[in-house]
Amino acid sequence: MKAQSKPVGRKVPKDHRVQGPTDDAYRSRGKLPDPTVCPTCGAVYHEGRWTWAVRPAEAHQETCPACHRTHDRYPAGFVTVSGPFLGTHHDEILNVARNEEKTAKTEHPLRRIMAIEEHPDRLVITTTDTHLPRRIGEALSHAYHGTLDLQYADEDQLIRVNWTR
Repeated sequence: MKAQSKPVGRKVPKDHRVQGPTDDAYRSRGKLPDPTVCPTCGAVYHEGRWTWAVRPAEAHQETCPACHRTHDRYPAGFVTVSGPFLGTHHDEILNVARNEEKTAKTEHPLRRIMAIEEHPDRLVITTTDTHLPRRIGEALSHAYHGTLDLQYADEDQLIRVNWTR
């Protein structure tokens, strides 16, 4: 019986490795002091996650990732709504988006709508995370049918959702 040879890999020093898909410039590099409060929105970092809680006295202050993205105008998600249906159901579509944000933000403070841009032929909603755009797109598709297209980029750190009807 012949022994199988294994390819010999070369080790790459840690500082020369390619950053993986979980490396997000807006995530904390380490654990934040507990508790930490975002001075902009009031979200509280406690036991490893951001929540909506009573602001503790003497808490460390640091801007949360959602406020940081909003300040930098660097969205993690885009929802583009287009088609003739938009012209006749504009307010209902915005209500669906706002309701999805409200529901998501209740449990996950970092899931927010950053901006809503009105264009003559489309509506573009930018968000602070990659989960909310999908929720909005799926809610529109469920409520009004139409065509839903999801496109992930940058190793799942950016999502583009297009809904047309």
